[in-house]
Amino acid sequence: MTTQELTAQIQQKKSFLCIGLDVDLEKIPQHLLAEEDPIFEFNKAIIDATHHLAVAYKPNTAFYEAYGIKGWQALQKTIDYLNKNYPEIYTIADAKRGDIGNTSTRYAKAFFEDLNFDSITVAPYMGKDSVEPFLAFSEKHTILLALTSNGGAFDFQTKKVNQQELYKTVLETSKTWKNSENLMYVVGATKAEFFTEIRKIVPKSFLLVPGVGAQGGNLQEVCKYGLNENIGLLINSARGIIYASAEENFAEAAAEKAKELQKEMEAILDNQ
Repeated sequence: MTTQELTAQIQQKKSFLCIGLDVDLEKIPQHLLAEEDPIFEFNKAIIDATHHLAVAYKPNTAFYEAYGIKGWQALQKTIDYLNKNYPEIYTIADAKRGDIGNTSTRYAKAFFEDLNFDSITVAPYMGKDSVEPFLAFSEKHTILLALTSNGGAFDFQTKKVNQQELYKTVLETSKTWKNSENLMYVVGATKAEFFTEIRKIVPKSFLLVPGVGAQGGNLQEVCKYGLNENIGLLINSARGIIYASAEENFAEAAAEKAKELQKEMEAILDNQ
């Protein structure tokens, strides 16, 4: 999916909501555990109930890998279901990969060719040759970790190197890499005060923003400093939506929570 197609979907749905499909068998409704594939059945119900409110879904692969081959099969079924039934939806593999070149190439093939995700999150710590293999897939996006929402982000990301914060160096350096126009960036919602500086470096790029809701991020603050002329934001919410209820009405409850965020986003877009 191109950036233009993503922007068009945002404008059509009046939403820039990304729903995180981080499935924990200990948290999903207990009646689903009787299903042959409870993870997929949970995802399918959430997707069917919320697809008109969201423009993207983001499975965190750790929640699938934790269940071995059955978890991986559930992930495969989930992405196949999305691509077949809701091809307009943007898909993100939250895998945080990043390794030496030939290994990154294999990771890219796994997620872009075999699973057919639109994008993948990538850690930049190993530099150019660990990221460019993902960028070589010209019809896909690579979402680089820039400034994350966790407390440990301050261990390295905001430390100064040659008088400049490391996350700014990551942003500026990444713009020099081959096919960098296919880059997006992860910026945590709990770091809203940094968005102004980030937009000075990557004014046109899409930012994937986790941390709204359960982690304490504020949607209004993020949008105040992070929106650009093409919207340029994907706001991710996982726990606050998918675990809105542990009863049989879990999908309807998830849709209600997603609708609340979508309505906030619609109001923000209408005032742009």
